Amino acid sequence: MRSLQFLHLVSLSVAVKGFIREVSPSTSVTSTTVLQVATLPKDVKSAVSICRQSVQNALGKRISRMDIEMPVGAKFGVEKQAGKGKKSALSQQDGVSRDTLETSDRELARLFVDMFQPVGGENISVVFREGRQANAAKRKWSGDTTAQCRILSVAKGDQTSGAKKKKKKMGFAAKLAAELDSEVGGPFSLPKGCEVAIFVSPGPKELIAVERISEEVGMGTLIILLNTRLSKMEKISPTFIESYEPVFHLAAAPQDVSPDCLVYRAYPDNWLLARKPKVGQPKVIAEQKSRFLSTECQTAFENMEMDGFEKATEGILDSVADWFR
Repeated sequence: MRSLQFLHLVSLSVAVKGFIREVSPSTSVTSTTVLQVATLPKDVKSAVSICRQSVQNALGKRISRMDIEMPVGAKFGVEKQAGKGKKSALSQQDGVSRDTLETSDRELARLFVDMFQPVGGENISVVFREGRQANAAKRKWSGDTTAQCRILSVAKGDQTSGAKKKKKKMGFAAKLAAELDSEVGGPFSLPKGCEVAIFVSPGPKELIAVERISEEVGMGTLIILLNTRLSKMEKISPTFIESYEPVFHLAAAPQDVSPDCLVYRAYPDNWLLARKPKVGQPKVIAEQKSRFLSTECQTAFENMEMDGFEKATEGILDSVADWFR
């Protein structure tokens, strides 16, 4: 059997073939109501550094299913930014343009590709939702020796541009041949020999394929989900979600019950719920071993000590993403 070595992450190689996942009990610890200085990343550079260390820690525990979540629209500084003042006409999500979201996801994927270069680009697969996104990554990463990998998309067909192409008239025989060709192609699958699969911001539809692939390739293949936002996914098997270890998580807490708060976790440490004041670093208001539920965020927020802190006035992007950038 071949072995997978992560020389770029650690000073010695870590064999990951034949993973045996070790899951610790998700029992909660008592939440604190005293605001303490949080040991959270100070900026994007420190977040990436801590994320790398968390991945290393997870590999040391032979974990081959990882979930990574960064703030919505975070700027990692990997790609040159377009000139200021240019407005995107694309759709908005959480106040961030689609272009900004996709750039952030692509930059994060690029960082992970560089992280795993020692295994060989032919053994790394980066999987986007659409062909359009995959094509953008191919253009951006072309000629970069530290971005060697296979760039794929779950969606089939040529989606080089967003414009709708005029459909050609097809006879019955041609339609039948096209349908049979599609069936022969079958559902999406990873290339043979893939050792590291990085799925970039997959949605519910793509997660169905990820769940199937996870079973097909076995625990010997490392699968990483980037910015999947699993906690917001509906109609996704709880068993599937639990099978992916949240190795690094830095995102906004439910703002309706815990305004200006964020949730943070770096494997193997506990989960932290912290509040971002208008001035200064986030302060921890709760800590536990398991992921915070909305009700737990609300309870911690209502019970926190407010002495010396201003009322929550910032929006979700001001308190989380803008601070992170």
